[in-house]
Amino acid sequence: MYERNVEILRAVFQAFNDLDMERILELTHPEFEGVVPPELSAEPDTYRGHDGIRRYFESFDEVMEDIHFAPERFWDAGDAVVVDMRMTAKGRQTSIPVEQRLAQIWTVRDGRAASMRAFALLREALEAAGLAP
Repeated sequence: MYERNVEILRAVFQAFNDLDMERILELTHPEFEGVVPPELSAEPDTYRGHDGIRRYFESFDEVMEDIHFAPERFWDAGDAVVVDMRMTAKGRQTSIPVEQRLAQIWTVRDGRAASMRAFALLREALEAAGLAP
């Protein structure tokens, strides 16, 4: 199950990087919920369903370009997968490169990404998933 979930998440990240909204929506559950905390965004929010996913990417598109999500490591957390992630982008107006390290806990349901919760620190994500060192 873990390997299949990682495979699904890799496809999700590739769709994100391709900005292929049709594919993103195919790979995410209609009841998807993504939580982005204040430590990672000037506009923290919870994004629900396919409309929430569209809103998330629209908010990025207003200020950033060349957005790339690079998962670097995955951990099996039973019903969830913890991902150590690097996100890079470039300011749309300034062309200043941006790099952000973060961690995420993902769940998969019915073969689709069902939820994502982001953390500023990998340690926090591992603890939240019950994988504290």
